[in-house]
Amino acid sequence: MQNLTIILQKALPVFLMLALGVLCCKKQIISREGISAMKTFAVSITLPAVMFSAFASAEYSAQSLWTPLIIFAVCVLMLLAGMAGCRMLGLHGRLSPYLATGFEAGMLGYALFALLYPAEPTASFAMVDLGQVLFVFTLYKALLAGRSGLKGVVREALHAPTVWAIVIGILFGTTGLYRALEPSGISSVLDASAAFVAAPTSAVILLTIGYDLGSGSIEWRKTFRLVLLRLIIAAIALAVVLLVDRYLLGGLMHSGALLLLFILPPPYVLPVFADVEEERADVSSALSALTLISLVLFMILTALC
Repeated sequence: MQNLTIILQKALPVFLMLALGVLCCKKQIISREGISAMKTFAVSITLPAVMFSAFASAEYSAQSLWTPLIIFAVCVLMLLAGMAGCRMLGLHGRLSPYLATGFEAGMLGYALFALLYPAEPTASFAMVDLGQVLFVFTLYKALLAGRSGLKGVVREALHAPTVWAIVIGILFGTTGLYRALEPSGISSVLDASAAFVAAPTSAVILLTIGYDLGSGSIEWRKTFRLVLLRLIIAAIALAVVLLVDRYLLGGLMHSGALLLLFILPPPYVLPVFADVEEERADVSSALSALTLISLVLFMILTALC
């Protein structure tokens, strides 16, 4: 009974906010413009606070740098596997291989990690997320945009509040400035301020995701193979990373953070790069299905942690 209570404490808030999001969509309690504003609020204000706090308080060392490097390399291999898998399964469409790699850590991962490990600092998740953040904001978006759009990708990254929050947080952490400010109490003030701003992140993001799930229908037959390919590649990649971490790095990475990262859906930005409406619908349906699967896997993960 106690275990069931713990699972409900972690999983029920997620599904409650998703259900409220669906209700807000169906009953038009909040307009599409309102949801867009909430997404902007989360991505531009509350999420950067989460990112800064996580990366500023993270422990950096020569050995810890292996974590983002390995995750980056695995993301590249997942993309290559996606390309090969799409050819084998006859999955046409320019964006199909990109569903096999990358993780929506910003809009979903940090929110779920805070619910899964409320007593642990988000720095544990931030270190495994860093590699895929570098991948998504460099190679992933550059390939999606094509050569003609490379400048746009760089410009977008430079204007993204989350990117600057990560950069500033890493500078605070790697230079030792964050630790140096602890005796004066300034670090505590920064932590309290960041925590206050970041507090609504989980609820706002999950509400907007629920709204999006309630506004569209999933074409199960058309997206089944795309979803299956993603799940297979992600499972193999997770197994590889866990083996590398255990036998080569001596358990350096946070196993729970790794498990959470690899059950997340691909980046939600992917449909933006669709050239035709039909492909955009297919990708959006696959993302919706993978989001639902991620949340079911999250509930299972809460039972194991």
